[in-house]
Amino acid sequence: MRIYGNRQLKTLPGQDTRPTLARVREAVFNIWQGTIADCRWLDLCAGTGSMGAEALCRGASLVVGIEKWAKACAVIQQNWEQVAQPEQEFQVIQGNVVGRLKTLAGQSFDYIYFDPPYASDLYQPVLKAIAQYQLLDAEGELAVEHSPNNRLEIPLPNLEICQQKVYGNTALTFYRRC
Repeated sequence: MRIYGNRQLKTLPGQDTRPTLARVREAVFNIWQGTIADCRWLDLCAGTGSMGAEALCRGASLVVGIEKWAKACAVIQQNWEQVAQPEQEFQVIQGNVVGRLKTLAGQSFDYIYFDPPYASDLYQPVLKAIAQYQLLDAEGELAVEHSPNNRLEIPLPNLEICQQKVYGNTALTFYRRC
């Protein structure tokens, strides 16, 4: 897999992780164009870490990723070490995303990217935890990747849907604080 600047990332064999498609990555970074430098980025269900790596390549000051699978965490760590500059910080956290979000309470992120397995039951509890712990900065945005067959319209305190996009078999719902 290649990301911004034609950099190659490691991936995991098999179907245990589903990297975000290149056109979806490109669309997200086009939408948030010009605002990634010096941002604080949170990558949930990080997989191979392609979204966080892309954010690092575009100048994010901090990238935090949460991933359940230990093998994926090792790949994320390697990928982020490869692309991060000395002044950039990153952290890979292994564990259940819902439980680990509580450990981030008190921090806020300019951008949050959430890409769970489409058939999972993680959407509602993770979005509620993001709202509850106020992890999204007042001016930030949250992008949630999901199946276009699953309209994501979960009412959340402090968060509102600002746009929805479909890219083939992938849909994105964007939230901001209200």
